[in-house]
Amino acid sequence: MSNTELDKPGRASIGARRNPETEAAILDAAQELLSEKGFAGLSMEAVAKRARAGKATLYRWYPNRGALVLAVHQRRKAGRAYKDTGSLDGDLNWLVAHIFDLWRGDMGMAFKCIIAEAQSQPDILAALQQFRSERIEGIKDVLDRAVQRGEITNAANQDVFAEQLLSFLWTSLITDQIDKDPTETISFLTSALKNG
Repeated sequence: MSNTELDKPGRASIGARRNPETEAAILDAAQELLSEKGFAGLSMEAVAKRARAGKATLYRWYPNRGALVLAVHQRRKAGRAYKDTGSLDGDLNWLVAHIFDLWRGDMGMAFKCIIAEAQSQPDILAALQQFRSERIEGIKDVLDRAVQRGEITNAANQDVFAEQLLSFLWTSLITDQIDKDPTETISFLTSALKNG
C-alpha cells in the first residue's frame, strides 16, 4: 500500500444506516484478502485497514469473519440466484450450475473453510446457520414457482426437498465433486416431488 493510500482519511459515517461506499469497500477488501491469503489469513483488522473503515463499524455490521465472508459470498451471488427458466428442472439445474461456478473460484475454498471453522467456532456456526436458513427459503421460493406452474403440488415434502438439495450442494463442495454434472441427481430429487 502506498503512502498516499495510508494518508487518505477514513470513510465518513452517515449515522445508523450503512454507508454504501463503506460497505462496498469492506466487502471488496475482504474479497481481495481472501484471494490473496485465504480464510486463514483473513483478519477483521486487515479488512478494516484495507477498507479504511473503523473496526467498530466493521464489527457492528459483521460480528465475525464467518458473517463477513458469507456477506462477500452473498454479494457475488446477488441478482443471479433463483432464475425463472420456466420449469422446475431448468430452475434447479441453473441454480446448481450457478453455485458450482461460483465455488470454482476463491469463494469455494472460503466457504469450505467457513464450514470447517463452524465446527469449533460458535460465532461462525451461528452465521452459517443463518445463511443456511436463507438458502432453504430461497430453494422453497423456486418450488413455490413450480407449484404456481402446476408442475408439483403444494406438498409438505418441499421442506425435505430443500434440505436434500442444500445437502447435495454442500457435500459436493466439501468432497470436490462440483465438476460433476448434477442433472441426474436433480432429476432424481424432483421425481419425488412430482410423484408425491
